[in-house]
Amino acid sequence: MEHLSLDLWASNLEVRPPDLVSWLARLEQRLAASAARGSHMLVLPEYACAQWLSFAPTDLPPAGQLGWLGEVGSSALESMGALSAHYGVCLLPGTIPQLMGEWDGGPMYANRAWLLTPQGHRFHQDKLSLTPLEEQSAGGVTVRGDRVNVMTWGGLRIAIAICLDVEYTALWARLGTLDLDLVLVPAKTDMISGFHRVFGCARARAIELQTAVCAVGAVGEPLGHPVTDTGVGGATAFLPCDTSVRMDGVFAAMLPQPPSKLTDSVLVVQNLPVGQCRRIRNGAAEAEVCPAGWAADHLLIEDV
Repeated sequence: MEHLSLDLWASNLEVRPPDLVSWLARLEQRLAASAARGSHMLVLPEYACAQWLSFAPTDLPPAGQLGWLGEVGSSALESMGALSAHYGVCLLPGTIPQLMGEWDGGPMYANRAWLLTPQGHRFHQDKLSLTPLEEQSAGGVTVRGDRVNVMTWGGLRIAIAICLDVEYTALWARLGTLDLDLVLVPAKTDMISGFHRVFGCARARAIELQTAVCAVGAVGEPLGHPVTDTGVGGATAFLPCDTSVRMDGVFAAMLPQPPSKLTDSVLVVQNLPVGQCRRIRNGAAEAEVCPAGWAADHLLIEDV
């Protein structure tokens, strides 16, 4: 694939669908619009499924939230896969808790992103690093993933880095050797500081890897209060800063959206030049710099 078009949906978690059927109907509307535009992919943010808590059982305790979301997600994936196939649009529906067994007598979950293809394939990536809030959540025990899954679709090599994972240079030093065409970053940040950390690092990673990095963040908090909540979301498609693709490295962007704006918006990214990024990454076209090809193993450190 030479050019990729995708839609990044900065979902507002304070939207309250009455049931799963209604939520899937909204998703279908977005997929239909993506297909009409000729988009290849629709990407939702981390924990977009938290909107489902609006129709959770009224007696559901906080400790049961991850398990309930995971159960709903297991059945919803079938419908989402069918929608992806029907509209011919690849779908990343955010992240959904995935039961991983038991720990200390109770269930434990991975924070798992799915990539559903129109051809019926399911790829997944578990979040590799957790925030203190995730580790201490009353909703259940969340565990770290232990592997990076490289997915191939449409001739593209794709990886997913979930929110905090985009901030760790040790991970990206490994990813820099994998000749990736696209990295997707579904995110959810509680404050504007977190938004800038995730999106600032995503921009740096596009430069380092000489590839496209697309980040999308959720807006607000599930069952929240827009006037007082701090959860800020948005979306950006980043590229290397190179004369042949984009001088500033920002191909398309949506400004940070606070919950008080009540937005639920899609950033339309058309004709992202993944082919040219591949050429400069692999030396088939002249690049200004090649950061990912440089290793520091030969350096001595003198701490004086």
